[in-house]
Amino acid sequence: MIFRKDCAKVYLEKLGYSVNSHALEIIKKCDDWYANRIIVDFHKRKNLNNVELELSKMNFAKRCCADDANLCEIISVAPEQQGTAQEFIDKILSENRFDVRYREQLEKTSATGTVGAYIYLRNAEYIESADKTTTARGGEIRINYCDADCIIPLTIENGLITECAFCATNKVRGKDKTTLVVFIQDNGLYKAETVVFDERGQKIDVESSVIQLGKVKPFAIMTNAEVNNLDDMEGYGLPKIYNAIPLFKAVDLCYNILHGDLDKGQKLVFINELLACIQRDKDGNPYLTPQQKEIFILLGIDSEGKLPEEKTLVQEYNPEIRVDQITKAFELVLSLLSMQFGYGSRRYTFENGQIQTATQYLGERQDMMQELNKQRKNASDYIEDIIHAAMWFSNQFSGTAYNLEEPLSIEFDDSYVEDKQTKLEAMRADALSFMDVPILKEMYLSEKYNVPMEEVKKWIQNTEEPVDDLED
Repeated sequence: MIFRKDCAKVYLEKLGYSVNSHALEIIKKCDDWYANRIIVDFHKRKNLNNVELELSKMNFAKRCCADDANLCEIISVAPEQQGTAQEFIDKILSENRFDVRYREQLEKTSATGTVGAYIYLRNAEYIESADKTTTARGGEIRINYCDADCIIPLTIENGLITECAFCATNKVRGKDKTTLVVFIQDNGLYKAETVVFDERGQKIDVESSVIQLGKVKPFAIMTNAEVNNLDDMEGYGLPKIYNAIPLFKAVDLCYNILHGDLDKGQKLVFINELLACIQRDKDGNPYLTPQQKEIFILLGIDSEGKLPEEKTLVQEYNPEIRVDQITKAFELVLSLLSMQFGYGSRRYTFENGQIQTATQYLGERQDMMQELNKQRKNASDYIEDIIHAAMWFSNQFSGTAYNLEEPLSIEFDDSYVEDKQTKLEAMRADALSFMDVPILKEMYLSEKYNVPMEEVKKWIQNTEEPVDDLED
């Protein structure tokens, strides 16, 4: 995907809106670190001998964002009361690969602070009325997922985006084509304007359209729950990578020091010609065979062939690999990165020669769940907005009657933050303490052996023998 061109910016400015270029620059810088691109003014450098070199990249920014995403994975989305919309919800999420794309968006939310999505109709029949208002009928309800660089907040109320534009430039048959979708309100009702530009930035009228929608917001925005402390980023969430960039640089520097020590860590054996069984070329000059070169470095035969202050004819040189010093440097940098990226001072730390990750740490420190719950609230609101917008499209253009006011029950995957063994022991204790509550036993067996509850009930029924009388 290519970043949007000035044609979209000019068009929005004609409508009276503005594009926040400063925020997009910050987002682009964070995306470069997340995507493991070469940062020219850091990874490209010259050494003391003025030789150009390129630092190796650990891509720790991606690791941090991936660990954040693990903590907001969902298991199910369902209506809280009526189940009439369950089939529709499952179908919409499945057809739009929500499980995969939502995971991607979780990582991008941590990286660039903001992601979004909007609902549109594919293969619908569009009808233009006498007053030039366009309506639609039928079609497939689709979700278009958008990264932060494609989102342009237009109107912000109490920190929430109420009017928004989405823009992206793609290659179509070898040529650039920019699509701008603008959602604005008119007398409390949303309308969607789609504007398509060619590679010269000229509007393609036959591919552009305006369609009248309703009161339900047809798009959803998910931001990082942490307060955005950066100037001039209204409407956008805080890109967690941005404040941690100095520490990502430090991680790369630590790794390159370790890599340099290992790269130069092979033992060297210097040997005088007098002790070497060497070949001579046609000019009479001595040389070592390839096998000898793997072991020895040949010195001269006279005093100039000795190492400084060396009095023997053979000298070993064992370069020091500064493991302890480098480990301490890594420990300090990772601890600082932990505090900067969130979840306390031990998000990443060396434990007995291993790196303990965020999910392992959270499993032991449940007090950190408070920060996690904030992000889960944002994720829940985002999913609800998408589902309710899709329901409205279905009601309006497909004749259904789903309840748009009904809240959704969103279950998150807590396996990353729970100690499963401890949880099982607690369930087993409950089952033994309350023998007269069979469901506790069923829940314990289902969780322990990872089988459905119905299967567990069959187990219990098949193992219980009938009793003729109380004495038996």
